[in-house]
Amino acid sequence: MDRNVQWFPGHMAKTRRQIKESLSQVDAVTELLDARIPESSRNPELSELIGSKPRIVLLNKCDLADQNVTRRWVSYFNCSGTRALAVDCRSGKGLGAYNNLVREVLSDRIQSNIERGMPGRPLRVMVVGIPNTGKSSFINRMAGKYKAEVADRPGVTRQNRWFPIGGGIELLDTPGVLWPKFEDPKVGDRLAFIGSVKDEILDSEIMAVRLLEALCGVYPERIKERYGVEPLDFSEPFVLLCAIGKKRGMLIKGGETDTERAANMLLDEYRAGMLGRISLEQPPS
Repeated sequence: MDRNVQWFPGHMAKTRRQIKESLSQVDAVTELLDARIPESSRNPELSELIGSKPRIVLLNKCDLADQNVTRRWVSYFNCSGTRALAVDCRSGKGLGAYNNLVREVLSDRIQSNIERGMPGRPLRVMVVGIPNTGKSSFINRMAGKYKAEVADRPGVTRQNRWFPIGGGIELLDTPGVLWPKFEDPKVGDRLAFIGSVKDEILDSEIMAVRLLEALCGVYPERIKERYGVEPLDFSEPFVLLCAIGKKRGMLIKGGETDTERAANMLLDEYRAGMLGRISLEQPPS
């Protein structure tokens, strides 16, 4: 079975060019990552594109991730020289510290503007990230009435737009962009789990089995609590999927489990946080 999940539609190549061309217009870059998978949700090409621009990392959807693990990720980024915040852009949690952090990171730029007689010059920040990490939700929270289009699916934002957010800061929205090839197949899997790869190109049953494999390795008790299945099933992810579907009454003619329906339900419930706060990646030690 081919493990590799890949998705790189044509507009993403255009987005890379847009990001590169727009960098000269901004003072800093804010990168949104998914707090559940900070490493896999970080586009490795962005560092090369961004170069030496100051960068802030927002670990979004922190309410869906393990708090202790997220705290360690924030510490890891801060110690690596990139300022980071744990946030939830839908509720606004953690975003109250964002404007002050931008001014702190860009203190040299602010001083330079003052010395050049432009104390009121806006601080311009580009917002980047892979699809479905919450860039539009972040901008909507910060910009109020100057709203960006939001949808719970990848590939909505397609053009660059500026949004004033108060405090002399403007945000440049950019479309979500992946990279052409996931070298590690587990990265593709994790991006599929959180919805950053279009479901239409995926086999939901294969993805559900792989998700169960991952969850059984780190949070087996959550599966038992949510679905009432026994630990005996944990060593066989497909058998486990069948058991979960059966517990939920998802049966087809002959009494067999409707595994496609069970798979879609599992993926939906994981993405909605119904299995509890789960982190699938730990920071380097």
